[in-house]
Formats: sequence, C-alpha cells, structure tokens
Amino acid sequence: MFPALETELKQETLPDPYEDFMYRHLQYYGYFKAQRASLPNSATNQHVWKNNSRHLLNSSLGERDELVADHLQKEKLFSDSLMLNSPLLKSRQLLHNDFGDLSPRLREPPDLFAFFSGNGPLQAPRWPVECEVIKENVHHIEWVPPQPEYFYQPTGNERLPEIVGEERGIVVYQLDSVPTEGSYFTSSRVGGRRGIIKEVAVRLQGPEDNTLLFESRNTYEYELTLRTDLYTDKHTQWFYFRVQNTRKDATYRFTIVNLLKPKSLYTIGMKPLMYSQLDASTHSIGWRREGNEIKYYKNNSDDGQQPFYCLTWTVQFPHDQDTCYFAHFYPYTYTDLQCYLLTIVNNPVQSQFCKLRTLCRSLAGNTVYLLTITNPSRTPKEAAAKKAVVLSARVHPGESNGSWVMKGFLDFILSNSPDAQLLRDIFIFKVVPMLNPDGVIVGNYRCSLAGRDLNRHYKTILKESFPCIWYTRNMIKRVLEEREVLLYCDFHGHSRKNNIFLYGCNNNDRKYWLHERVFPLMLSKNAPDTFSFHSCNFKVQKSKEGTGRVVMWRMGILNSYTIESTFGGSTLGSKRDMHFTTEDLKSLGYHVCDTLLDFCDPDQTKFAQCLAELEELLQQEIHKKFHELGDDMDLETGWSDISLSDIESSTSGSDSSLSDGLPVHLLNIADELSQKKICKKKKKKSLQTRKQRNDKHQKNNLMQKSKLTEDAQERAGFASTLQKQPTFFKNSESASSSTMKNEKPRLNESQLNRRNEGTSLNRSKMTALILTKNKERMQREKPEYTLSRPSKRSTDTSQEPAPALKPHWSRNRYPATKRGHDALTEYPSLHIYTYP
Repeated sequence: MFPALETELKQETLPDPYEDFMYRHLQYYGYFKAQRASLPNSATNQHVWKNNSRHLLNSSLGERDELVADHLQKEKLFSDSLMLNSPLLKSRQLLHNDFGDLSPRLREPPDLFAFFSGNGPLQAPRWPVECEVIKENVHHIEWVPPQPEYFYQPTGNERLPEIVGEERGIVVYQLDSVPTEGSYFTSSRVGGRRGIIKEVAVRLQGPEDNTLLFESRNTYEYELTLRTDLYTDKHTQWFYFRVQNTRKDATYRFTIVNLLKPKSLYTIGMKPLMYSQLDASTHSIGWRREGNEIKYYKNNSDDGQQPFYCLTWTVQFPHDQDTCYFAHFYPYTYTDLQCYLLTIVNNPVQSQFCKLRTLCRSLAGNTVYLLTITNPSRTPKEAAAKKAVVLSARVHPGESNGSWVMKGFLDFILSNSPDAQLLRDIFIFKVVPMLNPDGVIVGNYRCSLAGRDLNRHYKTILKESFPCIWYTRNMIKRVLEEREVLLYCDFHGHSRKNNIFLYGCNNNDRKYWLHERVFPLMLSKNAPDTFSFHSCNFKVQKSKEGTGRVVMWRMGILNSYTIESTFGGSTLGSKRDMHFTTEDLKSLGYHVCDTLLDFCDPDQTKFAQCLAELEELLQQEIHKKFHELGDDMDLETGWSDISLSDIESSTSGSDSSLSDGLPVHLLNIADELSQKKICKKKKKKSLQTRKQRNDKHQKNNLMQKSKLTEDAQERAGFASTLQKQPTFFKNSESASSSTMKNEKPRLNESQLNRRNEGTSLNRSKMTALILTKNKERMQREKPEYTLSRPSKRSTDTSQEPAPALKPHWSRNRYPATKRGHDALTEYPSLHIYTYP
C-alpha cells in the first residue's frame, strides 16, 4: 500500500544530518557522554525523513501510519526504553508521536522562514482532535449571475412554523463531539477526530424514500440547530451545510432555530445562497440567491436563558437526486486561499515583486501567510523613502466577505496595470490575507480556537494563545520603526447593515483635523453604488480599545480603518435593492487601490476639495444635533472647537461582540507574564562597555586617593586657598556639586549628543571634584562662610545661566557624570530604536 515506504526501508540507512550535528553539539558542551555506537541509529526508526514530499507532509502533520513492520516496532520499543533509562541523556527535545510514545530522536529545528513551495503539496489543514471531518474534497466554482438578484419583498403572509424540537421530531443528523464553553483547545491533527464519522441517524428505505440526508426529516420540513463557535456558547449566525437525495419541484422548508442576534438583514430582504452540484457540473452555474417565504422572528420557546431567533425559508430544488449546499454568504476556505497563493508563487512575473512568507503558526499549527508586495528599488535611498500600507482579512472567520475583497485587491495590485505598477513603485504592501485560519477551517463565525474574538485582543501579551494577532501587531510595530505606515485596513463583513462602509478613529490633533475622513470620502466617490460615507463612524469607544483599528491608531497610524462589507447588498445608485455578488466585493479591492492613488496624488486639489466638503458636512451635522436638542449656536465662531466624538453616535450598531476577557485557563498565565514583565523592567541592567568599566575603576581609585588628601589639605589650611579661587572654579564647582547631589540628573540635548564621547577622567576634572567636596565640608563646619551661587537652581537643564554668572568655558568641560547604558536606562524620555 505504501511502495515508497517499502523502498525506503530496503535502502541502506544513512545517519540523520541533524541528529549527527546535535550529537556533536551536545557532546561538546558535556550534556551527552555516551558512545556513538551505544545508541541506535534513529534513521531506521524515522519512517521517512528523506525527500519524499508526500510522506514529509504526512509525517510533519501527524498522519498515522499503521503499516509499520513488526521488526521496526520491536526495535522502536527497545530504543525507547534505552533512551528513557539512559542517565546520560539530559535533553528535553525528544519527539513524541500522536500516540504519546517517545521517539528516540530530537525534534527538528523550527523554520526561521517557511517558504511556500510551488512544487510540493499544499499543507493539509489541521483540525482540533474533537472534530469529525468529512473526507470529500468540496469545491465550488466561481460564477456571476447574468441578471441582478433583487432583495426578497415580504408579502406579510409568511408562515411562522411551530418549533417541534427533538422530543416530537425525528433526528436526522446530530453532531455530538462539539466542544463548548468550559472546555478548551488541547491539540490538533490532520483529519480531526480519529475513527469513522458517525452515520446519519436515519437511513433511506429505498430509492423512493424522499428524506433529505444532512451533512452539516412531516417529510419536507426540517429544523436546524447551529453549533456554537468551538469552546464557546455563543456566535450562532453563519451557516453552511449540505443536503442530498433531493426531489425536484417539491417545496422544502428549512428553519434555523437558535440564532442570537435580534436584528438581521433577513428582515429587510436578504436571501440565503444555494449551490446545486448538478447545475455546476452540467451548466457551470454556481452560487445563487434562492428562497421564498423568508422570515426572521423571535423563538417563542423560552427556557429562561438568552432569547433565540429563528430564520425560516422555503425552496424548490432544480433536480432529483442532487447534492445541494446552503450558505449565509459565499464561502472562501483556507484551501481556496492556498490554491490562490500557489498560483502567485508559480507565476514567474508576480513572484518577482510579491514575496510570500509565513508570519506564524496558528494555535492548531496552521500557517498564517504574509505577503510583501513592492517593486524592487533602484537605490537604498529610494527603498527607504517608500511608505507602507498594511491590509488584513478574516480575523472573524465567518465574514468571508473580507476574503473576496482581499482577492480583488490582490488581483489588481499584482496585475500589469500602470496604476498597479505605480503603487508598487511608491509603496510597500504588507498583506495578511487570513488572520484566523483555525476559525475558518472549523467553521467558526467569530472566534479562534482560544474561544475568544481575536479582534478584541490586539493588546494581548499571550503570544502562545493568540499567535496570529500577536505576530501581526509585532510585524506592524517593526514596520513603523523603519518607515511611515500610511494606511491600515482590516476587511470585515456586516450582518445588520447594507452597503459597504468603514469605522475609523477621530484625530484630536488640530493640525490633521478631519484628515482621517478624507480617504473614506474619496472611496465613496470612486464607488458611489456600493460605498456609503454616511454609514461610516469614527468614534473610539472604550469597548473597542482592543480592536485592530484602535490599537494601530494608538501606535501612530492616522488612517486606521475597519472596512465593513454587507452580507446583503446595496441601497445606493444603480445597484439599489440588489444583492452583492463576489464581483461586487472584488471591485471594492480595486477601488481601494484607486482611492490610494487619489489620496497620495502630489496635486492636492482633490484632497483640499474633500476637506472643504467634510467641513461643510460637519457643520450640517452640528446644526442637526443642536436642532434636535432645541439649542442655538453661532457656528461661525466656534464650531470647529466641538469634539467630533460628541456629534457621532456610538458604533454599537456594528457587528460587535463584547470582550469576554480571557478564558479561565489563561488567566493565571497572563498574570504570571505581567509580573515577569514588571520584574524584568525593574531588574534589567544594561551591560557596560570595557571603556566604561575602566573609567569607573579609575574614578573609584581617584576617589579613594582624594579622601586621603582631603584631611591633609584641611589640616594644612587648604580653606584659605579655596577662598582665592577665581569665578571660573566657583561656578564649575557649583555645577559639580549639584550634579553629585542629584543621583538621576536630567540630560539635556547637548549632553545626549555627547553620550558616545570618551568618559575618562582627566586631572583637571578630578581637581574640580575634590575642590567641590572640600568646600561642602568647610561650609558645614564654618557657617559664616558662604558660596556665591544662584539663589534657586532651575530644574530645566536647558536654561542658560544668568549673564553675570555665565562662565566662559568650552562646552566639553562639564563635570564628569555617569554615562553609558546605565545612564540611558534611567531616563524615560530617551527612546532608542533598533532597526532589523
């Protein structure tokens, strides 16, 4: 069954190069002292570590191989016991397989950069071990309906079916192995749960049996209960299921009984999507809007918990014995993304200016991809002058709208269009096309496998629990250290409002007043039939502080947006009352590029026109607000001083979910990391250079000698000598005394500029230091003696001394102060950036 594996075992086994390196490495450092021949060659126990890509893929992803020879099993058991019982082995890097057995070899080193190979197979998706996964490869064709698909017009006679429930109905399919609130993600594997998938609860009695078979039975009415997002008890909104054994022209009714949102686009005409397998194979017809008697209403069965809502619709299938799918919106899967990226990698032109890398691995071990798109620069100066644009999508896995917008953007920016080439010349695009691959794979609507909404945790410190957004934020932080990020856009979907719009952040800097609204206003002019500027909102609420747009805005990105595209359609212009297709969403990706060119046009005419229009719109909005309140205001004098946040409504109408905080099993981890972070800041000491250590040693020696000379100088009447010192020494001594008393002096700009100069103490500086200490001691012993100094020393070190007291010394003759890394860590005003 595995001829490649059998051939592999017959070949002469060679030592594993990585294990050979680790053997020498551990032996060199004294961690491994056994003889090389005393351990078995792990190359015989590793099934296939060579260049067979198929087996490499399966091995790395945990595929179970049950056809291993008996002699290999015996040898493996012997080597395992030898490795476990050996007192000489101190490594904790030993590898365990899916069964928990110890493998007598070290783990492979993690990839620094995972390259996407166009020759090898795609990485198979990894599922939580609790999930049952069908084996078929489901694929849907792309298709645009030739005619507009209009909203459903309610008649008022839609029937509200009575909820039957499991007690009175017949269960045709039930999924038992769904982890909910209280459990948490532990491990994953390719193919999900081991074993055979449970069969349907009802079997067909013969070819005439017209009962529908579900994969996601009166005979034509079916109730569906959506499962929640894994490891939660919430977020039942998105659906995607399959039915088989259909009958043509029969009217079927489907009712989803446990939706959570009180408002929905289904109340204002949105239709579900249907896909016929026979239509796709014979007529190349893909997803289309279907359904009649559509009604969204509250579930009357109140069990004392949160209220549920129902969605019901009827449909007639086009064929007998067909396989059909229903979906909330056009699906876009993780495999779809991988196939698309594969075409980019294999394109010899696009791969020159589009580099694909792995940003990180998700919680389940799936790859989060990062694309860097820009034309090669001719000079380093030209490369450094480029600004950055960051785009991301699918942080909410059920909002597949974002993937279609992202696909449209990538199609255009990777094309040979002159505008696309110009954008690649002046920008560096950082694109994360799927932020939450785990949620997409398992069919979640909003959460990751951590059981939380990732778009509420962008400030997290838990890298291991929220890797996708932690690494995304870290990547953007590094980009900001190198260059300006002109635009950040996160593509989302919206289930309660039509059209496309965005959420931004009001800017409080009067210099850039209303500038954050220019880009969306330009976008509304470029896409007037789909984008609604009046639906945009720029208020920053406390509940949204953990979202991507707010966190990036706090990091310094002025134009930071969440772009929301509806699940329904448009109410604007020529597309009024029409459902959106995938082409409509992909066209938005193009319009984002077009608007970016307008926004950065050296001719600022459009920018100025938009600012003037925004001021006029704002005045009208203020007039409206004060009119509603019954107040009058002279807008000619102080209207621009009004806070924009006071004018706008909240974004509570968005598809928002309140942050539930961290799961219980992560609370202690977060507290420990916070404490470690605080302790690390307190205990952190920068290492000193050799020159600094020498200077410190020399200073200590001179100080010890000065103590011996001070007493002798006092007894010899050194005080009279001090009184005859010129003004030069008096002022320098006064400055030295003040510096020595203040343990943490505030460095001014001139001192910071000289922080890299030599710090060795010369004889004249040491003399001034000795004179200062003697003067202080004499002043304590002789109260009648006073030093001439300013009456009050300003704490502002940037201020110059008074003209009468200003000494005429060169600027390099300040008294010696502690410099180097120790001094730098004490001044919070000093920011040092390290560029990768």
